[in-house]
Amino acid sequence: MTNGSTIYADYQATTPLDRRVRERMAPFWESSFGNPHSTDHVVGWRAEQAVRRAAASVGDLVGADADEVVFTSGATEANNLALLGLAHRASPGRRRILVSAVEHKCVLAASGSLRAAGSFAVETIPVRGDGTVHPAALAALVADDVLVVSVMAVNNEIGSVNDMAAIAAVLAPHGVLLQCDAAQAACAMDLGELASHADLISLSAHKMYGPQGIGALVVRRQIQSRIEPLFHGGGQQNGLRSGTLPLALCVGFGEAAALFRGGDSAGEFRRVAGLRDRFVGLLTTGGVSCRLNGPPRGQRHPGNANLSFEGVNAQDLLGALQPRLAASTGAACSSGIPEPSHVLTAIGMTSGQCDSSVRFSFGRFTTPEDVEAAADLVRETVRRLSQETTA
Repeated sequence: MTNGSTIYADYQATTPLDRRVRERMAPFWESSFGNPHSTDHVVGWRAEQAVRRAAASVGDLVGADADEVVFTSGATEANNLALLGLAHRASPGRRRILVSAVEHKCVLAASGSLRAAGSFAVETIPVRGDGTVHPAALAALVADDVLVVSVMAVNNEIGSVNDMAAIAAVLAPHGVLLQCDAAQAACAMDLGELASHADLISLSAHKMYGPQGIGALVVRRQIQSRIEPLFHGGGQQNGLRSGTLPLALCVGFGEAAALFRGGDSAGEFRRVAGLRDRFVGLLTTGGVSCRLNGPPRGQRHPGNANLSFEGVNAQDLLGALQPRLAASTGAACSSGIPEPSHVLTAIGMTSGQCDSSVRFSFGRFTTPEDVEAAADLVRETVRRLSQETTA
């Protein structure tokens, strides 16, 4: 897929809006508008029904019910609501929080704020060289004084896929809650049983071909009373998140979720993985010295190729590729932060290797022609930069 004249290879930063999602949303910007919380007339009733259908679709994606879906502005808000909301109503006997070393920045920042306030001990779960949490490492840290464990389903930088069922099994004997950032997971795995393992699940529509500005926290019904809302107002969404819901965005999110549950997602994952593997193969067989960071190709997000290029600075490479190719050095939310990736550092990479790493990510609208052209551009640019460095 191209954005203007730019080949787009940054699907893990944001995905293009699927045409079918846009068409489903269109009436709700125009003739079918309404406030879903207006309970006195038919326009409001219809809007509420549309939101309920969207919530049911999002819930179905992860194996949850509609009344367990809390719409938010995105996964960042959802992660904050999960961790801060639980912490604010936690019992005195549960004052520890465990987070994996490769969690999204918003999870690290939210839990870090609790540590800074002196109200919780926040501990890091180490990860293996492929970026996944080993259940035995988690078991060594878990005890009955832990409130919640936060482990993402699929990593946003290196595409590692965690075994959420195994992680949940470690926590169950201790009554510890499991919070899962699944923002990247819809494009990487079948999520149909995730709600049977995780108590809280964060999702983001724009990571799965839906609109930007809408996400959700899926909260197991039995624990909803244990969460203090971040926003106070009209008490919408079971009192967990006040405010008027953006009707069209909710509808778009619901449609994006429905496309994953109703289509051939497994076939799409295989196709995208094939394109990713073709891209990596073209680079490695074309004389480019690069290394795939994280797990093997068959055990990661199908569209993810996080590569380090020996002797080449990643920022220089990305700059030289503009405006022909869009990729990134890692999480979009961390752009501009002058420090090595905490994800790459956690899997044992050196500062130099981190500085030479670029995340390429492909998806639903990537074509074989895109991959061929992208590989040619990267190969040509890496060679030129390497020559300039050694000259």
